Amino acid sequence: MEIKGSLLETKLSFTDGHHNPDRSTKMLVENVHFWYGEKQALKSINLEIFDREVTAFIGPSGCGKTTLLRCLNRMNDVHIEGRMEGRILLDGVDIHSDHIDPPELRQRFGWVAQKPDPFPDTIHHNVIYGALIHGLVSTKAEQEETIERALHQAGLWDEVKDRLHEDGTDLSGGQQQRLCIARALAMSPEVILMDEPCSALDPTATARVEQLIDELREHYTIVIITHNLQQAARVSQRTAFFHLGEMREVGDTLDIMTNPADPLCLAYVTGRYG
Repeated sequence: MEIKGSLLETKLSFTDGHHNPDRSTKMLVENVHFWYGEKQALKSINLEIFDREVTAFIGPSGCGKTTLLRCLNRMNDVHIEGRMEGRILLDGVDIHSDHIDPPELRQRFGWVAQKPDPFPDTIHHNVIYGALIHGLVSTKAEQEETIERALHQAGLWDEVKDRLHEDGTDLSGGQQQRLCIARALAMSPEVILMDEPCSALDPTATARVEQLIDELREHYTIVIITHNLQQAARVSQRTAFFHLGEMREVGDTLDIMTNPADPLCLAYVTGRYG
């Protein structure tokens, strides 16, 4: 059953909703299961995440999207009762191999949370803090170059270049979220993980972040969780649909949004479920 109507019609702005076959595999999830104690949160997940594309995770709350996102950079390691089976490869290397140091691994990832969470400090310090503590910059010139680059990439430089020593918390909500994105970019990550990055933003700020995501995918691999199907349609090339810990369907975003094969995915994208 092919869907006609709003989702197809709103797929206008940024991407064509199709995976580029010339892209290489950046991450590979192989038969991943995850438990919190006795509760199984993920069941047999198999997924390819491609370099310099946006992959969207969709599905109702509690279906495993955030758990998988946190598995990708081993943030779930902090859960004492958490347990994972299966393999996750980054550039062909198992991220759970004995020689992998988790803090060093996480430096290859940027993380953007649901709500903007700038430090209660200056814009300048917000951007450079991570790069400083990890020894990625040392001289003042390196710091200034990194700050300007990250703020340019986050589309924020022109708005704050004369305010770098003002508090980041004084910015608007949308600016704060782009400041948090700049903070992640200052670490020169390879993969950016976004957990509903626009859920706390107004429509104007959301549109700016969506445009930014489309610009950033020229240089980074991006995985985004969103409950906004129009947003997934606008910014992603591939979409994965989750239900009760299972990934029920994955494919080109335009195909998932207009002609899904899985009955539950069809019900979700047409608003009859979730």
